[in-house]
Amino acid sequence: MTSSSYLWTPPEPAAVAVQGHAARFPVQRLFFVGRNYRAHAAEMGRPVDPRRDRPFYFTKSPTALLASGSGAPYPQSTSNYQHEMELVVALGAGGSEVAVEQAPSLIYGYACGLDMTRRDLQLAARDQGKPWDTAKDCEDSAVISPIVPMPGRVLERGRIELRLDGKTRQDSDLSQMIWGVRELIADLSTLYHLRAGDLIYTGTPEGVGAVLAGQLIEGSIEGVGEIRLQLEAR
Repeated sequence: MTSSSYLWTPPEPAAVAVQGHAARFPVQRLFFVGRNYRAHAAEMGRPVDPRRDRPFYFTKSPTALLASGSGAPYPQSTSNYQHEMELVVALGAGGSEVAVEQAPSLIYGYACGLDMTRRDLQLAARDQGKPWDTAKDCEDSAVISPIVPMPGRVLERGRIELRLDGKTRQDSDLSQMIWGVRELIADLSTLYHLRAGDLIYTGTPEGVGAVLAGQLIEGSIEGVGEIRLQLEAR
């Protein structure tokens, strides 16, 4: 099918800036890991026991991506919009049924991410046994910093922090993840044939909370970089 066959001009493919490169990282899919820090799982009222539990995931469409440093309007249909600071793994190769020891070969690099969440919609859906889609997959809800190339490198520790209007709200370490980067890649590859261009948001530490229009969200991950989002009036 040629471009002249479309009824209107297709949107540009989703892509993320890469530190030190003019070329951008083409995005395939966005995977998110739920409750991957014990303290956050506890504050959500859903403790995790890795002896019996396995990681669980949800997705967002690439159209939810928003570059760090942007402004975004407070979203529709919520009065409890919350921040979640996360390490993002960018895959440069794909695979299925990937062994834990082979997982690093899929890594291209890392970024800082914000998984913005309409928490009131999420909790209502959870209590009714319904999907989280409208709570998680909304416009501008997958904020990301430029990707830092680190082919094959596994990040196992480093401070992860979020500040709201300059006040620290989340402050933890990557070593506190229940399932590390290797384990997440290996496990996710049993559910999907992973592809180059996939992004994995690896979960958030404790301290999530509501944000208001006009507030500034800033975050950082040691060795990766910083992220910034200005929330605007709708």
